[in-house]
Amino acid sequence: MFRPKIPTMPTPTGHVTPSVVEPTTVVPAAQTPPPAPVAPAPAPARPTVQLTPGTALALVGGGTAVVLVVGAVLVSMLLAVATTGASVAVCAVVLRSLLASETKRR
Repeated sequence: MFRPKIPTMPTPTGHVTPSVVEPTTVVPAAQTPPPAPVAPAPAPARPTVQLTPGTALALVGGGTAVVLVVGAVLVSMLLAVATTGASVAVCAVVLRSLLASETKRR
């Protein structure tokens, strides 16, 4: 079950057919004149983005909301880490106290 299965190779026949490479002559191509320069196509006219006072106010409000949400998430993550650290510290103090009181009884 755990033995690898080695593929069997067909036995070589000993006949090798060499590939024959015949030299060819290089025929130069006929000289063609270079193409005439073509005028560049005009770029399509893109509409200009105009910021109205209402649009600017909406952008500022959206940016402020994003900053506040990201800040609240980061602060809550920091608070979760701090709470976990404090609880682990309290558990360590309680265990130390229990172990110390047990060694005093003996």
